[in-house]
Amino acid sequence: MRNSAKRPLTGLRDLQPILMLAPMLSAAMFWGVWTLSAPEAQAAIVTDRERASFTLCGEGPRINCIVDGDTLYYQGVKIRIADIDTPETNPPRCAQEASLGKAATQRLLQLANAAPFTLQGIDRDEDRYGRKLRVLTRGGQSLGRVLVDEGLARWYQGGRRPWC
Repeated sequence: MRNSAKRPLTGLRDLQPILMLAPMLSAAMFWGVWTLSAPEAQAAIVTDRERASFTLCGEGPRINCIVDGDTLYYQGVKIRIADIDTPETNPPRCAQEASLGKAATQRLLQLANAAPFTLQGIDRDEDRYGRKLRVLTRGGQSLGRVLVDEGLARWYQGGRRPWC
């Protein structure tokens, strides 16, 4: 009966299968056919092309302005940021909601003006109020996440939930 225990690798002869593949792998990497980087790293290379100088919405035409923490106008189109929910500002239901809503609105203004962004569509184009439903991203990452991480928003799960 043969000894079924595996012997340790001891020399170049044991590495021969690997060494035979090395030139092919090197060529594939050189020509960009195959990479060693993770798919997530490659997916994050996104070209954000949208950009505007946003203000807070007020009286008059609404072209590029922030309504509240999850609603903005971009190129005259009203957009609801689809992945988050922020406190109401008009009208707030309590002092805490008013304070958080104002902070979320100011933060969205900062984020929208910071650098180019992308407006990604979701499975529905519009909500029942006629607002376009989009996820605001930069570099492939949701800017809503910033608001959630800072305690100014929560992930949208449908319907209205109180902030008070």
